[in-house]
Amino acid sequence: MSVHDTIGDFITVIRNAGKAGKTTCSYPHSNLRVGIVEILKNRGFVENFGESSEDGGHKKIDITLKYINGQSAIRGINRVSTPGRRTYCGYREIPRVLGGLGVSILSTPGGVIDDKTARQNKLGGEILCSVW
Repeated sequence: MSVHDTIGDFITVIRNAGKAGKTTCSYPHSNLRVGIVEILKNRGFVENFGESSEDGGHKKIDITLKYINGQSAIRGINRVSTPGRRTYCGYREIPRVLGGLGVSILSTPGGVIDDKTARQNKLGGEILCSVW
């Protein structure tokens, strides 16, 4: 079985690990996924992340999840732009997640950034996911 939406699958791995109470999860490495996890770490949704190698030399991302009072810091995470329906917006139309309490992650010409940075730098792009 081939996976056509690797970002959606990556988000699902993080969501399921948090709901199952796992402390860590891992997924194959890509620069886009590293950019997403860096934003989640900077905004306080995950504790830490690192890169390691599997047998055979394939790199992977190891994510340490963050818990607050026994519950995952990620209350919800969903994919906005999918391979069948891409969602693009200008910097003025970037949606606010829970009135600014959550974060939208975008892929822009300036790299993978969060909604706040995109508005400050006046960059639009593809909305990858929303986290709250």
